[in-house]
Amino acid sequence: MEVKAVARFVRVSPQKVRLVMAQVRGEKVGDALGLLSFAPQKGAKILKKLVDSAVANAQENADLDVDNLYISKIYADEGPTQKRWRPRALGRATKILKRTSHLTVVLDEKS
Repeated sequence: MEVKAVARFVRVSPQKVRLVMAQVRGEKVGDALGLLSFAPQKGAKILKKLVDSAVANAQENADLDVDNLYISKIYADEGPTQKRWRPRALGRATKILKRTSHLTVVLDEKS
């Protein structure tokens, strides 16, 4: 049985958080949380909270054994982009794109 957790409108670029996701994809939950605890990236802290939430969902809603859970799917979709302007030389302006992400973690139980 699959259990998932979703975080939407997270202020981190999907490209940056996908690098951290690649490290934990397919790992057991305990190993993934250990990796995310010590990873220096901003996305690692966000993903750790999301995996913790998915584990809590598995315990409370599906009565699954936490020791047998692994990350079956983990992906980042692009959210809306905030557009800002930065003043530059000679009266010009350049666009700044503040990207957001929709993060999804799906846990499954190994039999």
